[in-house]
Amino acid sequence: MDPKRQSFPAVPGEVVEQLVDSYNSGGQFQHLTGYDLPSFAEVVRLIGDIREVLFPGFVGDRMGGPDEAHAHVAARLEEVRARLRLQLFHGLHHRAMQHGRACLESEHQADAAAVAFVTQIPELRRVLLTDIQAALDGDPAATGPDEIIFSYPGFLTVTIYRIAHFLQQLAMPVIPRMMTEHAHQVTGIDIHPGATIDESFFIDHGTGVVIGETTNIGKRVRLYQGVTLGALSLSKANTVALRGHKRHPTIEDDVIIYAGATILGGETVIGQGAVIGGNCWITRSVAPGAKISFLDTNSK
Repeated sequence: MDPKRQSFPAVPGEVVEQLVDSYNSGGQFQHLTGYDLPSFAEVVRLIGDIREVLFPGFVGDRMGGPDEAHAHVAARLEEVRARLRLQLFHGLHHRAMQHGRACLESEHQADAAAVAFVTQIPELRRVLLTDIQAALDGDPAATGPDEIIFSYPGFLTVTIYRIAHFLQQLAMPVIPRMMTEHAHQVTGIDIHPGATIDESFFIDHGTGVVIGETTNIGKRVRLYQGVTLGALSLSKANTVALRGHKRHPTIEDDVIIYAGATILGGETVIGQGAVIGGNCWITRSVAPGAKISFLDTNSK
């Protein structure tokens, strides 16, 4: 018998009923209330459009010469503002409805945040240019800024993180994490938008890097693949109690952390200029300028 012509039984009606019943009793784990949620696809498109105004010519359509650039940038920024405002509104409105709060201020908050973000883009570009220079300074294989913008997964992730971090600072729900999780899916690098990362930051190779929510990273820090800046293991009770409190390490200026190193804990400080060797496991502070190897940590 031709399998294309073979008949199959219909989906049992009780399966449909079970699913619909589970939706109705799902509380915050379902959404059948009729209003729009943020769109992951639209958030991803916004990232591309923001990258276009950050790095014209390298991302998106050709902008043309200086005479054309002004009109092009003005139009694209206005489009970004309007579309970002809508996604921020959906996130604010949903969280308000989800927690049974009035959402009368959601439109105003979204408007203000979208304008604040667009105003911040020149500063965002300035900081990202320091990140490009850090990659040039830290990677002998880098042949130029173009290669870094086009192809370095660490730089793509840091760009998206810096966009998301600003929105996180404005207390915008959902959207910042959607942005950084897109970067995570594409590059394998997981940076929480709540982390604080200063300028001239470079992630080389990058796959498997994890940077937790309350991490603080200073200037001119370099990480390699597989580095984890995480929290110590927590029970469910501790997870609730520590939400919003510092749980991840502080990395001071000019630190280098090599591949596979794991640094844990909110009280852990890696001092300025320290070098952490590959595969080290660190749960206590390291003095400025120290050089820590796997053998050092294994023998203590």
